Parts: sequence; structure tokens; C-alpha cells
Amino acid sequence: MKAFLPLQTSDFDYELPEHFIAQTPLERRDQSRLLVLNRRNGSIQHTIFKDIGSFLNKGDILVINETRVIPARLFARKLPSGGRVEILLLRKIDECTWDALVGGKGLTAGKQLQVEVSKPSSKALVAKILEVLDGGERVIHFSESLEKLFPHIGHVPLPPYIHERLEDPERYQTVYAKTSGSAAAPTAGLHFTPELMTELKAEGVKFASITLHVGLDTFAPVTEENPQQHVIHTEWCQLSQDCVAQINKAKSEGGRVIAVGTTSVRTLESAAQHGEVTAFEGPTNMFILPGYQFRIVEGMVTNFHLPRSTLIMLVSAFAGRKRILSTYEAAKQAGYRFYSFGDAMLII
Repeated sequence: MKAFLPLQTSDFDYELPEHFIAQTPLERRDQSRLLVLNRRNGSIQHTIFKDIGSFLNKGDILVINETRVIPARLFARKLPSGGRVEILLLRKIDECTWDALVGGKGLTAGKQLQVEVSKPSSKALVAKILEVLDGGERVIHFSESLEKLFPHIGHVPLPPYIHERLEDPERYQTVYAKTSGSAAAPTAGLHFTPELMTELKAEGVKFASITLHVGLDTFAPVTEENPQQHVIHTEWCQLSQDCVAQINKAKSEGGRVIAVGTTSVRTLESAAQHGEVTAFEGPTNMFILPGYQFRIVEGMVTNFHLPRSTLIMLVSAFAGRKRILSTYEAAKQAGYRFYSFGDAMLII
């Protein structure tokens, strides 16, 4: 009898030449390509995102993440030496204190930094490292609240594989972004336009909103050989009682629950740990791997994810690892664009 071997991180690897990585968003969001994967029989169809309604049924409910990306990348100088430091804000702790990732040497507890400001105010914005956490993570206290200063200190934190300058920062926001707090965009939602959402609603497709603020784990690759040993960091999410009612009503009328993005998947499944979805607010560290039994999500809109990432592991749990990898190969052969500004998948 063949022994069962647990999945390894390398089982989620695939080759992706750099020219497949989308560097800029399309001029019109809903003109991105859409690969539709039937997870039961493995069939694939190719279309454009604007025609997603052809694969949705009246009564289906799309669950979107209305988080908004903050200009979370700051630049600073060490005091008194002047050495340059990069700060990536991850989570607000209180009015002037943030959990952040830092890039630079000698950033120990007590170190002071002066944040670079494009429009200097009457006093300097000074930051002090309060606590050293794992890796490059730090707890940092700022001399004043940051939100009102974001236009003068903040930069959109594009992923490291995007090398082109983004002329319009709003293109890294969904059209329904509302609640500020993310360090990265929930990119599956970037394909929607207000017009497309109006069309889908007219066809009987429903929408419900959750919030998950995308944080540290987006920037943390799985480095362990055994993915189950990977420690996924917590992210704050919220699913309201009104959203619960919308989902339950749609399900009772025969509609499918379709999550727009892996962030919506994690929020919904975090709120359905006892079988039925319930209102939820707080941190989630849910790490979905193959073998996970989905309780609420019946379909998924998503982009094409990085190899060896927690996100490709999640979609593999939903549709099957071999099926996802073979679908990615089909997408490459068809010339799809990958990652944040790339094309989309609908898995049903």
C-alpha cells in the first residue's frame, strides 16, 4: 500500500516567465479576460469579465470586500545619522501607534526616525520604535496622527513584482472601496465597474459587503517546506448581521454564495465555523489548505496567484491542486495576464 505523503510547499510551485506579470491595469476594468473553471468536471471557458453575468444565476449573491487601501508606504531618515528607512504600515493600534514592517539596519527599540513629508508642516513628524517583533515587524509610535497627513507622507504600496509607476492611485482601489485600513488591495474586485454592478443587479444578482483589512501575510511568502508549519498573521475582518441576513435569504431562495476574492472567502469561512454563517468582527488567522471543507462559499472570483503562496493554496483547496495548476498552465498558453493587475478567474 502506498504511503500517504503530506503536501509540501513545492507542490504549489509553477514556472511563470516575467512577461506574464501584468505591470499596469487595463484602461477599462471590466475588459480584463475571464477564465471560467468548473471545479467539478474541470471544464474551462474563456470570456471577458464584462460577461461574467452569463455564468451567474438570478439570486446568486456576490460577497465583496469594501476595504480601502491606505497610502501605507512611508519613507524616513534615522536620527541622527540620516540613514534612509522604508516603513510599511500594517495595522493601526491606537491614534498614533502602528504595527509596521521596516526596511533598514539598526532599527532597534528606542530608535527615532524623521518621516519625509512632501509639504512640510511647522513641526517635524517623528517616529519612535517601541517594540521589535518578528523579522522586520515593529511597533512604531508617531508624534501625531497619520491619517490627516497621508496626502503628504504616504505612497501606494504596490506589490514588489510591479515595476511600472501607477499614474492614478485609484486604479489600485476597487470602485466600491469604502473603509480605510488595508496595506494591499483585494485585487479580485478591481475588475468591477459601477456600470457592470448595476447590470448584474438588474439581472437579479445580489451584492453583500464585508470588510477585511489586508495585512502582513500578503507580503510574507511560505518558506517552510511543510505549509502546515507556516504561521499566518492575523487580519481584522467584519461581517455584519445585515450581511448575514442577505446571505441567508439568498441561500433560502436557491442562490449561490460567491466570494469576490480570497479575502471574502476567509471572512465568510471564519464566520461559519459552526456550520451556519453568523455575524463576526475581529481578527482571523484562518489558513485554508487542501483538505479544508468549505462551509459557506460555493463560488469564487479570483486572480491568478503567486506560486508557493497561501493564496494559491486556498484556491487549490477549493478546486483541487492538480486542477488549479493545470488551469494555470492553460491560462499561460492562452496568454492571460497574472497577479494583481492581471486577468480573473471565476471558479464555480
